[in-house]
Amino acid sequence: MTEEPAKESPGAPKSVTPVPMEKTPQNEVVVTTVPLVSEGQLMAATGGAELSCYRCVIPFAVVVFITGIVVTAVAYSFNSHGSIISILGLVLLSLGLFLLASSALCWKVRQRGKIAKRRESQTALVVNQRSLFA
Repeated sequence: MTEEPAKESPGAPKSVTPVPMEKTPQNEVVVTTVPLVSEGQLMAATGGAELSCYRCVIPFAVVVFITGIVVTAVAYSFNSHGSIISILGLVLLSLGLFLLASSALCWKVRQRGKIAKRRESQTALVVNQRSLFA
């Protein structure tokens, strides 16, 4: 087998850590490289969606919450208190509520950050405007 240099993706930072090597049964060396990804590259690849996790969690939380309601209702309609299905329903119900609450909390924190940034930019504009007319 001919030795070919490992091709790296353009824009990926050079790896400074040693690369793991494996030997195959045919005594060939396989080099596995894992490119390091910066936060800027991640934001470019995902379109900035990594900061909007609360929006992604909401549909899953709603589905889990509704599933918990249905499973709990079925379990208690058969009067099977304390059975595995009733416990599963209660776990799904509480997990759905937890996901919805955490999503709402993340949304609220993000909104406060946006309001603070907007307030800072307005303050800077007012200061610049006063210095222009003074």
